Formats: sequence, structure tokens, C-alpha cells
Amino acid sequence: MSEATFDYLIIGAGTAGSLLANRLSADPGKRVLLIEAGGRDDYHWIHIPVGYLYCIGNPRTDWLYQTEPDAGLNGRTLRYPRGKTLGGCSSINGMIYMRGQSRDYDQWAALTGEDSWRWDAVLPVFKQHEDHHRGADDFHGAGGEWRIERQRLRWDILDAFAQAAQQAGIPATADFNRGSNEGVGYFEVNQKSGWRWNTAKAFLRPTCYGRPNFEMWTVGQATKLLFEPDPSTGDGRPRCVGLQVWTGHGMETARVRSGGEVILSAGSIGSVQLLQLSGIGPAAHLQSLGIEPLLDLPGVGANLQDHLQIRAVFKVQGTRTLNTLSNSLWGKARIGLQYALTRSGPMSMAPSQLGAFTRSAPDKAWPDLEYHVQPLSLDAFGEPLHGFDAFTASVCNLNPTSRGTVRIRSPRFEDAPAIAPNYLSTEEDRRIAAQSLRLTRRIVAQPALARFAPQEFKPGVQYQSDEELARLAGDIATTIFHPVGTTKMGVTEGPGADPMAVVDAQLRLRGVTGLRVVDAGVMPTITSGNTNSPTLMIAEKAAAWIRAAAAAGR
Repeated sequence: MSEATFDYLIIGAGTAGSLLANRLSADPGKRVLLIEAGGRDDYHWIHIPVGYLYCIGNPRTDWLYQTEPDAGLNGRTLRYPRGKTLGGCSSINGMIYMRGQSRDYDQWAALTGEDSWRWDAVLPVFKQHEDHHRGADDFHGAGGEWRIERQRLRWDILDAFAQAAQQAGIPATADFNRGSNEGVGYFEVNQKSGWRWNTAKAFLRPTCYGRPNFEMWTVGQATKLLFEPDPSTGDGRPRCVGLQVWTGHGMETARVRSGGEVILSAGSIGSVQLLQLSGIGPAAHLQSLGIEPLLDLPGVGANLQDHLQIRAVFKVQGTRTLNTLSNSLWGKARIGLQYALTRSGPMSMAPSQLGAFTRSAPDKAWPDLEYHVQPLSLDAFGEPLHGFDAFTASVCNLNPTSRGTVRIRSPRFEDAPAIAPNYLSTEEDRRIAAQSLRLTRRIVAQPALARFAPQEFKPGVQYQSDEELARLAGDIATTIFHPVGTTKMGVTEGPGADPMAVVDAQLRLRGVTGLRVVDAGVMPTITSGNTNSPTLMIAEKAAAWIRAAAAAGR
């Protein structure tokens, strides 16, 4: 067992970890180690936008998690992709640039007592690392590392759906990221000239690779956090002083210097697993597995939230969709040639091209539904496309009230944790599921789509009652890969302390020193949209806090 010492240890080279490594290694006086369980992002399908089809479910790039059988899904289990490579989920996700709504961040500020989480405070942080195709304005930045571009293709069927949505009362929008994302339009994507733009490209290379104070270990899984009593607290509170890392060739130990920090950015699943393996979590569960609890924190692994998308499929006539465009060798060859020559066409596609945000009922004070509309259909992700032309209108409840858990199954780091999202476990979520399917039908019935003669293939027009639609939602719905909340931030001290908060408003782990969690797990409530770019914003704020603490000698 060898040992190395650094000022900062960052666990996870995904969305948050890549930005943190960039910001913290910018100080040449600080040695930074970035540790990634997966390999380098040198697999060609990572960089071709449609390559998510080959990265999800691939052990080279995906942790291959599965959920537990879920009562809300009528006993089904789901594939639960999480990125296992440099760039993390930004290397395998849908590339959609989405911040959420202003109310999301104002709610975080209220829950944490920290005004710097308010929308007007986080907007400049989003802009700080942004490179928006339209340039800088009041809502967007230019010149940063995180590239946002228009998509490089359009579809007649999606244009017609957008017109139908407007006929159903949803306004058109050209920008979902101004604080209220209500409207219908094509998503903007994290791409550059038709290639996926992941956080490894944006923040690690070439910048970090050229810094002598930066070191990176790939194919190295953190297995246990190391703690010692912190004499500076006066109460013997544990301080995180390092971690053990399994490299495949043996166990390595990495430590931080006095005053340094360990930053856990392994994601909503991985960070929970490492904390629980290290004795931090619900004590009774840890004891049942033979793990001696260091801290009884019941919130570690609780509060799991995710966006469940209900995939309604409609057969169409008189237009081509990806189903039939790609169902022959000649069709596939044409698609490949188009991408090779112009970096456009179906190979440049995000999984969903058209988006819409609207309200499940007229009395809703804010948009609570998001549509991902696709010019294709299939029985389940990873299955072949249908042999007929069709589009899919996937709709999700942006603010679900169902809550799930993540729990380790054993003391072995090799064993995947048990993931139980508990989808559709509240009456409100079941009611909104039924309402959203009815709204989908109302949009599709508008005149703009009539020339394509849409026919409901799934769930089927024979299902009409709330009970039937909620049950059918459980049959056809799937995750949209947005797990958050499992190490939520909140008030951790004083009379208003939240017993389930895991980190404070500056992401410091409750009850210890020297350790922060910086990933989507800290979100107390899920953002109203895709979660990748909000995670970058969280990391940007954390980097500033970490640098400030070092400057102050804390």
C-alpha cells in the first residue's frame, strides 16, 4: 500500500468533479488529486451525440445500476444509468442544457437559510462558465468553458407537435433558461460543432493536464474515507484526512495536508455508497451489515427524487421518422455519410429534440410538466426501434412528491447499492400522471397534427379513468436519469435544524470537518428540468467557498 499527500482530494471526475479540479488546481500552490473509478473518455461513441445508445448499458462507460422492483411501476425494475468515465454523466447523458426555474433556487434558499442559493444569486454563477451560441446578454454568458449550441436538425413531425402545443395553449419559446421555462421549442444542447461537449473536454483538458500541481488517477474506486479526531474543534469531532482507493493492482491511500479538504463528487448514488461504507449514514442499517457507525446520519441515502417520464407513442402517416429512416443498411449509410460530411442529421441528435414546459392543471402557479418529444419509438430504451413511423411524447412531473432511498447491500465496495425510487407512491403524483396523459392527448388532437393522422399506440385510447391511466403510467414510464437529493443540504445547527439534512448550505458534511459533498445529491428538491447544468453551478459555488476557506486558514 502506497501513500500520497495533497491539498485537495476530489472523488469523482464527472460533472462536478471536473469543474472543481479546474478551479482548485488554478492555484499553483495547491496540489490537487482527482480520482475517477472509470477510465478515460477515449471511447469514440462518447463524442458522437447519438453514441449515448452505445454508452448506456456498456460497462466501459456505465455503472449498470438497476432499481429495486417498484410498486408504482407495477413491480418493474428499471435500468439506472450513471456515467463511469471521465466526464461522468455528461459523457452519456442527453446533452440538454437546462437550468430549471427561478422558484427552484428560491426554494433552496428558504430551506437552507442561505440567500446565495436564490435565483438572482445563482444566475451569475451559471453565466460564469457558459459559452452560449448567442453571445452574452442579461441571461447568458460567453467565453466560458461550457458550450451551448442549437441542435443541427429539425423534423416535420416535431415542428407540427410544436404548433399543436401552441394551439393547445402552450406559448412558443426560444429560451428555456430565463427563470421561467414555460413554452415549447427545440432544446439547446451541450455540443460543439456537432460533437458532444462533456465536462472532461470543457474543464480538464487541456487546462488541468498541463498543470504540474494536478494529478489524476483513473480506474481507481474510492472504497473508504479516513477520519481522525480534529483537535481544533475541542470536542473530538472527526476530521476527514484522506481515503483508500482500489486501483485494480492494490489499495492506495491518499491523504490531505493539514487544512486541506476531501470533496466527494461521486454522484447521488456513488457518494451515498462511499459515505455508508465509511460508517456515515443510518446507524441501524449500517450495524445490520456489520459496519461500525461513525456518525448516525439518517438522511444519507434518503430523499431520493427523480423525474419519471411517461412515454406515450403515436403512429403517424405521411412523414418519415427515425424508425423507418434507419431500418435499412442504405438508410443507415445515408445517416452516417450526412454526419461525416456536415456533422448534422440523426447522428448529431440528442435523445430528445423538442421540449415543452406547461401546467398539469390551470390552477397550477408554475409549469410542473416537461415534455421530451422524439421522432422515434421503441418498446424500451435499448430495444429496437418500431417498424412503423411514430413519435414519442414523453412527459414527466417536474416536482414529484414521491421519495426513495439508496442503501448499501453489504460492506463490499464491489456490490452495487439498492436503489428504490418509490415512483408514483403518492396520490398527488398518480393524479398528475393521469392529467399529463390527458394533456398529451389534447395536444395530439390539435389541427396542426391532423395531416399525419396520429394514432395512439401506447398507452391506448381504451384507457380513460384516472385509475387506469395511473396504472398504465406505471407500465410505460421510465426514468429520465435525474436522481438527486440523497445527501441533501439544509439547516444543520440551531433550533430550526433539519434532522435529515446531510450537508449545510455550503455543502460541508454534518458532524465532521474537512469533507464536503458536491454533486446532485445535495439538492434538497429536484430542479424543474434536466439536472446536469445545475450540478455544474453547484460545483462552481463550492469551488469559491473552498478557495475562500483556504485563504482564511479554515
